[in-house]
This record gives sequence, C-alpha cells and structure tokens, in this order.
Amino acid sequence: MFGRIARSVRGQALLGTSATGCGVALGMYNSQSPTLLDTKKNKVDASEFLYVPLSKDKTPPTSIEFDTTAPMKERMKAMIFRVQDEICAGMTAIDGTEFRQDEWERPGNGGGGRSRVIQDSKVFEKAGVNVSVIHGELGKAAATQMRAQGRDLNAEKALPFFACGVSLVLHPRNPLAPTMHLNYRYFEVETGKIGADGKPKKLSWFGGGADLTPSYLFEEDARHFHAVYKTILDKTDKSYYPKMKATCDKYFYIPHRQEGRGVGGFFFDDMEDNQEATFQMARQCANATVDAYGPILRRRIHLPFTQEQKDWQQIRRGRYVEFNVMYDRGTKVYIHTRHHDHFFVDSLAWLIWAFGVQFGLNVPGSRIESILMSLPLTARWEYMHTVHAIITPKIDISSLTQCWMNSPSPTRGKHGRSKCSRTPSTGW
Repeated sequence: MFGRIARSVRGQALLGTSATGCGVALGMYNSQSPTLLDTKKNKVDASEFLYVPLSKDKTPPTSIEFDTTAPMKERMKAMIFRVQDEICAGMTAIDGTEFRQDEWERPGNGGGGRSRVIQDSKVFEKAGVNVSVIHGELGKAAATQMRAQGRDLNAEKALPFFACGVSLVLHPRNPLAPTMHLNYRYFEVETGKIGADGKPKKLSWFGGGADLTPSYLFEEDARHFHAVYKTILDKTDKSYYPKMKATCDKYFYIPHRQEGRGVGGFFFDDMEDNQEATFQMARQCANATVDAYGPILRRRIHLPFTQEQKDWQQIRRGRYVEFNVMYDRGTKVYIHTRHHDHFFVDSLAWLIWAFGVQFGLNVPGSRIESILMSLPLTARWEYMHTVHAIITPKIDISSLTQCWMNSPSPTRGKHGRSKCSRTPSTGW
C-alpha cells in the first residue's frame, strides 16, 4: 500500500546512533488517501512535488498575516494564535477530547500566554500546545552579551524588546505512534540608536522547527514527515532543508547516551535576512503541522501492542526526559537561574535567543507547569536494561539511511533507495 518508497511497514525499535548524511528527496503525499505514492510509478517530478497538502490555508485574505504594511510582531502574534487553534482542532478531531485551556500573565513584566493541554486521554498520554507573547526591557548585561554575539546594540540604554512563539509536544499513548515537537518564534529589540528615518532602529529574527521521536521506527512515517517540510522549505530556498535537517540532528543529540533523540526534522535560528520570506516560510511550516503528523498518528493509534512494547516506549520516554532536563537550553538555563533573579533578568535575551523547551515561557514570571509541559506523563528507567527478543531483533541504526526519502533519479540505490552521502553527523 505504501509503494516502493516505503518498503518497510514493520515497526523497528530504535536502539542506537549513527553517522549518516542526507541526499535528495522522493515521494508525494496523496491528497485523496493517507498513503505514500511511488514517484517513479506515478511519474511525479520529485524535484517539484514531494507532497500535496491535505488541507488548504484557511486564513482569510484580509488577515493581518498578509498585510505587509503591518508590524511584523502583530502579524506573527496573529499567526501563532491561529495556528494553535488549528492544531488543537486537528488533534481533537483524532482524539475526541477537548484541550484544557489556561491563560497566564507575567506579573509586572509584560505579556503572557495561552496554554492548552490534553492529559491521559484515549489517544494522548499528554499533549500540549502553548503560545507566549512577552515584552519588556533588556538589562545591561543582556545587551552586552548580545553585542558579544555580533548584535549592534547600545548596551548603556534600556532596550525595549518583544518576543512571541508557539510550541507543541504530543506524546501518544500507543508505543507505535511517535512523539512530535515543534516551535516557531520571533524576537525583536530596539538597538538604542536612531535610524535615517528618525525612528528607533530595531533588530529582529526568527527561529523554529519540527521533529519526530518514535519508539518504533516505521520508515514511511519518517519519510512522510520529512517530505512535508522539505517541500515547503524548497519553495523558499532549496539549500534550507539539508542545512536545517543537519542542525536538527545536531541539536537533538544526547551526549551521555551517544544517541540521537529521534528521526529529526528541521531546525533554524537567528534568521534575520529577508524578513517577509522567512515569515511566510515559518507560517507555511506551521500551517502544515496537522498534515505532517495527523496521517502518521491515524495509522498508528489503533495498532495492537504488547506490554513489552509499552515498556520500551517508557524507556525511550526516559531518554526524552534526559534530553529536556539535561541539554535543552531553555529548560536548563531556567532551572539553573530561576533562584538568582538579577542573573535571570539579565539572561533574558540569551534565553530568547537560545530558546528551549517552551520559547517565551522561560522568563521571569513564567509558569513552571507550562515549561515542563513537554515532559511525558510517564517514563521508565531500568538498571542495565536489556531489550527482549520479543520486542524486536537488535537493529544497528547506523545501517539505516538518514535521508528518509528516495529519489526517482538514476542515483537510486538498491531497493529503490537513494544513495546518500555517508558523512558524519550526530543524528540517527
């Protein structure tokens, strides 16, 4: 049913790490049914079409998101609240459970957010979609640190800033269904200088990405997920996907385990050139969330599973916790600085730049519940854990391609797989 490009439909437990690169892409997503099509058989030019969106952009043409004369912070704010609504509606349609909503404010600091969570439902053990919109003034130390990173700021002045973002983590109940994480964010700050037009000069940049973390590997799921985002990124710049994928693989790596956290996705930060094009790219990626994850979730949530498979999921969830608590920059800095207010306030710019588990929440006046929303409801650690044969035969992850997508071109390798470069990386 999934065609030659998705020849393996057996879930394989993820057992290790690898060093592989990424080559060209394949495949198309059929808008009529949730199956991947063989691009060679259907004569689809994979260089132009990787997937056909299942859902259209429903944003009204009159929306501020399309108003290029409006301030970018207002356009981004409108986008993240709309995307939160659409994602929650899409997940509720699958789960049947409404999200619990909590609105919060940063006391005395400016801004706040809207958190939506499903917990212990039919489909999800925990699912959260958060929006944060914050503003205030950077301290001297924060501005000095940003100057050291190459930002042209007057560190002697109080500098007004604005930041907003949407973040998501979905932890399904079924161990054969993968976890998804994403975020899209925007930050702007006044430089303390006056421009030629007599107005305060500002610096601004975008960041974001999406990644998939399965406990059991279904290659067609990874290929579909990557194909959705490669299609969108290619429309802006065909160099983006390989670069952003490599950045994602490098970031979501657990050094003490020498493992990648999942099958990756894409990740970008500090994008400040061509603001309009970057906003539209982030917007289209955010719009594709339900397309990227929904078909995968629907395919897996009703599959039967054993207690051994559930235990393995809990072991892998433990890895998720280890990464988020030990290495995710936002969570780590928040925990280490929340009791030292003078350092915490001056670290605000770094937190926003670095971004962690929940962008915009790791700041003074934030909610610890929202910050730790990304952690799974349950996890498991076993001393000297050994994988049982009943779960899966041992799989050397280094033997699996990191491309996740095939090509109908003559560079096709054995079994119709593309011949990917074997350059070292910190991904699977």
